[in-house]
Amino acid sequence: MLAEERRQAVADLVRARGAVRLAELAEELGVSEMTARRDVAELAGRGLLDRVHGGAMALRAPSTEEPGFAAKSGLHVAAKTAVAREAAALVPPGSSVAVSAGTTTHLAAGLLREVPGLTVVTNSLPVADVLAGAPGGAEVLLVGGRPTPSRALVGPVAVRALEAVNVDVLLLGAHGVDPARGLTTPTLEEAETDRALARAARRVVVLADSSKWRVVGLAAALPLEDVDVLVTDDGLPPTAREEAAARAGRLVLEDTQRASGTEAAAGAAAAREAL
Repeated sequence: MLAEERRQAVADLVRARGAVRLAELAEELGVSEMTARRDVAELAGRGLLDRVHGGAMALRAPSTEEPGFAAKSGLHVAAKTAVAREAAALVPPGSSVAVSAGTTTHLAAGLLREVPGLTVVTNSLPVADVLAGAPGGAEVLLVGGRPTPSRALVGPVAVRALEAVNVDVLLLGAHGVDPARGLTTPTLEEAETDRALARAARRVVVLADSSKWRVVGLAAALPLEDVDVLVTDDGLPPTAREEAAARAGRLVLEDTQRASGTEAAAGAAAAREAL
């Protein structure tokens, strides 16, 4: 394993667990504690984690922070593409599907363009854009509401519109996923809108790459027990997999390597085109 690959593994472990001791890092990565200490120091210097006595802790973003759609589109592209591909495969031709806002759900929507006979309900402006004129002839119903930095439409207007529809499946993006707190969002309005989306669906499929694990936003949206299928990537550590599988109806782990290279680049390009 190259030094930079090892440091990425350190950053991923710390982010997933919240805090990790140097001895744990050394054992899991097969290196000395001195090497683990140097890696932690390097990553702390880059602002990617907090260095503490005997280990490292994950940085905690403010619970109300919500990056814009453009800022999020270029992050974790391979993992998001893998998750989007698996989630899109769960939508059968001729079905009704709700697609929430988010960069991963936007990638999934791009894959639904070829699926024939879909009726799509969405609170996402980018999702509506990517499905406009789709070869599969999807009928797109865009709810109203207040726009957020991620170009979602949320609030009472969106909730009222969603109360009038029923769909077969919901593809729901996630700001953060935590075993105790469930799915969370940066604002109360987004959480309320996500709950309305879930109530409208017979089946709830959550799209959350492994970087979302243990991220906690201001407002609780759904407990993991209300999730029928949680689709994530193979970067999720074993302990986190066990926690997720114990709560969600079904856990699906996608291979990130399948979404590397050309496919991931195509996903990033599609996201940029919607800006």
